Amino acid sequence: MNLKQVLSSAAVLAPLFVLAIATLPSAKAADDHNAAIAEKWIAAWNSHDPAKMLPIFTDDVFYEDVAYSEVSHGHAELRKFAADEFEAVPDLEVKLLRSSISNGHGTIEWSFSGIDKGIYKTGKKFTVRGVSVIDVRDGKIARSLDFYDSGTIMRQVGVLPAQ
Repeated sequence: MNLKQVLSSAAVLAPLFVLAIATLPSAKAADDHNAAIAEKWIAAWNSHDPAKMLPIFTDDVFYEDVAYSEVSHGHAELRKFAADEFEAVPDLEVKLLRSSISNGHGTIEWSFSGIDKGIYKTGKKFTVRGVSVIDVRDGKIARSLDFYDSGTIMRQVGVLPAQ
């Protein structure tokens, strides 16, 4: 192939290449959607309203608080779990540290703090970092596993001796 043929081919293919790139979903759009899922999860917990939790989860959600072996199947059980958490820690606050969600799977790293009114009934403040491993289906969380160190909470509220 001579230089003239190469340049002719490039001139024909360049607009097609540009069109193909322009029609691909942008990474930024996917990142924005994934960030929105994490932000909705944080906002739902910070709402202190179990009813506001449910719309971000699928009807058949599997939600597990691994540290305390609490498993919720579906909206009714998740609503009860959230209500119990809001009662136990009435000033509960969750902060988003980082999230990474891709191809329907990801993590939400967070910190959780509040005053223990009903977990151990100490009336003491605690803060713990954790991560939720999630699966997303149709824009909603279908599976969520929360991992954190319950010993950190117990030490901060005086149930376990400080290290």
